[in-house]
Amino acid sequence: MKLKSLFTIKKKQSGRDNKGHVSVRHRGGEHKRFLREVDWQRQKVDIKAKVLSIEYDPNRTADLALICYTDGAKSYILATSNLKIGDIIVASPSAPIKDGNRLPLKNIPVGVAIHCLEFQAGAGAKMVKSAGSAAYVQSIDGNKAIIKLPSGEIRIFPADSWATIGQIGNQQHSSIKLVKAGDSRHRGIRPTVRGVAQDPRSHPHGGGEGRSSIGMNPKTPWGRPAMGKRTRKRKKASNRLIVQRRKK
Repeated sequence: MKLKSLFTIKKKQSGRDNKGHVSVRHRGGEHKRFLREVDWQRQKVDIKAKVLSIEYDPNRTADLALICYTDGAKSYILATSNLKIGDIIVASPSAPIKDGNRLPLKNIPVGVAIHCLEFQAGAGAKMVKSAGSAAYVQSIDGNKAIIKLPSGEIRIFPADSWATIGQIGNQQHSSIKLVKAGDSRHRGIRPTVRGVAQDPRSHPHGGGEGRSSIGMNPKTPWGRPAMGKRTRKRKKASNRLIVQRRKK
């Protein structure tokens, strides 16, 4: 069951920025797609909704659930692993701890799997939105909530920010293998040439007589370190919210 009012045609960028220059290499030629309008805020508080269908979305790794509220409004949300057609869900501070329900972090028990976290209350979901991922509530201390993210990072969130209960479904997405070149081309991924096979004007790894190794630390085509170097700013404002960095 697809609701066309929530569909818009995805404009093809082919890796170009607003000036027409290639900002992301090896992109282009993807299959025509439709964008699904996902409700990241769930502002219909205390209004129950019924799950009408679980649908595939070509623009993300997770599946979507089409829900219909009691007032007739319909929207898409991310489908959890235990969400089924016919389930009744609600966004409310007093909602029961059940897959698909959305409520503030301060009302969620410790150890419960959550996703679609907000950085600030009412800002909409910003984190934990990919297939099979889930964060976990570790503790609630006043107006602060300690959350363990899928990366292993432990971070402080406002206790009044909202999150959705459950682990995102489609866990087997990471085991999907592309069996032919056309699978990548349909996804908009064009062929990639190794740096050592290029000339030295096009890539730092290029040049030399015959087959040759990199001969240096791995670099990007623009001469930046390609592996191992941390790129996060040392004086970033949100560093104070990180209790423990993610694992290397």
